[in-house]
Amino acid sequence: MASTVAAGGLAAVGGPAGFSAAQAQTPPAPPLSPPATPDEALERLAAGNARYVANEPLNADHSVERAQRAAGQQPFAAIVACSDSRVAPEIIFDQGLGDLFVVRVAGNFINEDGLASLEFAAAVLGVQAIVVLGHTGCGAVNATIQSIEDRDLPPGHLPSLVNAIRPAVYDVLPDNPPDLLEAAIARNARLNAEAASTSHPILSELHGSGALVSRAGVYDIATGKVAFL
Repeated sequence: MASTVAAGGLAAVGGPAGFSAAQAQTPPAPPLSPPATPDEALERLAAGNARYVANEPLNADHSVERAQRAAGQQPFAAIVACSDSRVAPEIIFDQGLGDLFVVRVAGNFINEDGLASLEFAAAVLGVQAIVVLGHTGCGAVNATIQSIEDRDLPPGHLPSLVNAIRPAVYDVLPDNPPDLLEAAIARNARLNAEAASTSHPILSELHGSGALVSRAGVYDIATGKVAFL
């Protein structure tokens, strides 16, 4: 209807004086209650990603409930994501601010600091799912492959990234995959999801009790889809 409105505004078609486009917007959906189970937490992420791919987000207005968020947080899932500027977990999974606890590092691997962050998220904040999210065309994984092929480490502090991702590349090399980068990205996500589930004592105990689940996923930057592995 908005495209048919003349320059004179809504009054030209009988709209009430002072009526604004902002007032015509659909009010935001009420906040959802926390997932009942870890599997439901994963299902909520998958459903949010489907909305993102379809360009039908429910969480487009991130100013909603800003005052309530100042009082505390109650995320239902933790996402270990790459620092790549094209990877934004709240948008990819169509979640509101406060729904996701995000740990980011180039190459989406879990180091000691990341592990401590996940322990805090699970034991204190009560997240029910951890997703280690790789993505297509990951530069950190590609740099690791190049380092192995060239038998040379990059300068500065970059070797710390290469050394963390190197096990994933070595794991898939014997299979001679048609796309080494793609295979290494998936393996890197899987290895770190496994690390999250077996880390003692906090995360392993929560996994053992069924209170927490860890999954790997790969985000396709071109399509927007997340494939859970």
